[in-house]
Amino acid sequence: MGLIIRLVLYAAGVWAAVQLVDGLSFVGGIGALLGVAVLLAIVNMVVKPILTVLSLPLVLLTLGLFLLVVNALAFAVVIWLSGQLDLGLSSTGFGATFLGALVVTVVTWLGEAVFDRL
Repeated sequence: MGLIIRLVLYAAGVWAAVQLVDGLSFVGGIGALLGVAVLLAIVNMVVKPILTVLSLPLVLLTLGLFLLVVNALAFAVVIWLSGQLDLGLSSTGFGATFLGALVVTVVTWLGEAVFDRL
């Protein structure tokens, strides 16, 4: 799948998460949203594998459920970087971040399923 399609899916996932989760907010335009999508792509390529390897014992102990927490921690890194770069994505706490990461994951997964069939 192309990089542009993946970035659009990430941007759509973040937009859907902000619309559906009460603790998430986004202030900015489409450029800032695409900036957040780029951050999300970079964090998913660099930070998330490191977190996954470091938490491998917990992942095995919980039969993979701890990967949801790893996903939320990666999304928390994106939110923190967004604040540092003034891109406009913010969260009120870990619960909102966890649910937002879940929404982004589901939207991205569904989008990938649709575009893989085309």
